[in-house]
Amino acid sequence: MASCTPSYPVPHLTTVGEVTHADRRAALRALLADVDALLVTDLVNIRYLTGFTGSNAALLVHVDGDAASRFGTDARYRLQADAQVPDLERIEDRATALAVAAAAPGAGVRRLGFESDAVTVDALDGLDAAAEGVTLHRAPGLVQRLRRVKDDGEIDALRAACAVADAALAGLLADGGVAAGRTERDVALDLEDRMRRLGADGPAFASIVAAGAHSAVPHHRPTDAPLRAGDLVKMDFGALVGGYHSDITRTVVLGPAAEWQRELHDLVAAAQRAGRAALAPGADVVAVDAAARTVCEDAGRGEEFLHGLGHGVGLQIHEAPSLARTGTGTLEAGMTVTVEPGVYLAGRGGVRIEDTLVVRGTGAEPLTRTTRELLEV
Repeated sequence: MASCTPSYPVPHLTTVGEVTHADRRAALRALLADVDALLVTDLVNIRYLTGFTGSNAALLVHVDGDAASRFGTDARYRLQADAQVPDLERIEDRATALAVAAAAPGAGVRRLGFESDAVTVDALDGLDAAAEGVTLHRAPGLVQRLRRVKDDGEIDALRAACAVADAALAGLLADGGVAAGRTERDVALDLEDRMRRLGADGPAFASIVAAGAHSAVPHHRPTDAPLRAGDLVKMDFGALVGGYHSDITRTVVLGPAAEWQRELHDLVAAAQRAGRAALAPGADVVAVDAAARTVCEDAGRGEEFLHGLGHGVGLQIHEAPSLARTGTGTLEAGMTVTVEPGVYLAGRGGVRIEDTLVVRGTGAEPLTRTTRELLEV
């Protein structure tokens, strides 16, 4: 008789180098200073450290190893936790974070770190009361520091997400999906449906389709405005695959391009080439932004480049590092980032070209493959 027990596949981990969730927790322990354990409550960080994909969880990462650590969730996720987190002692309670914090003293914890960038003031009061006799210490950004550099399994997932986005756009264009009379909303929904049919769990974020003058708004939300002949049409979208996000932008012209549209596209393409060429281990993120921005400034369009050059991408659509004038730090091999310069002419139209790339020792590997040439559709 076939079993009716539901299946909860363990999220993919690379077999190259045998990176596991236990390895990630071990790497986190190496970052713990002046605390006996870290209470992880950010669900994205919990997924990274355990593989758990439910909506209620907390994790106590003890400096003494996994035997002293605890994973918490509630009864709704009992079977899922059995499949996804079989290697940690479990606490089952709907008030999960409080229950895990309350277990800290019994695990020998006297100094407990917490994710102060994810815990509200009110929640902190509750944790303080629950962890009786324990001193709480702010410990922001530790897991995010690990997440900046992707392992091979993560890069495979990102590559798959990028391939889905590329294929969805190719199909949309081949089928005449960007055409006069269709609305921005029609095109956005079409793209998202195609990504799902190609295997995505859903869009990586709310898709941007902006036509005509709307293309000069960097984060325009699609409306019922119809596409018209001669419009620039900017499409910024991505696929969510296995928890990992892709991000791509292409700008096309509906019909033959006007000279000003071709010049604008050529300028942004040159800026994007400069930004991609600047990606290398050790490169300062501000310098990478400047490499692309200088191209626009030299053309007299610096004031119309309205945002940073790019951002990290992974389990979240926006994560460290930030490639911007306000960014900090340097790039490392294995970081996955976007390069997305844009120039926006208010009332006329704008162009953005964006790729997701992996920083390698020899430069940058593009994960998005759609042509960057100006397409007249």
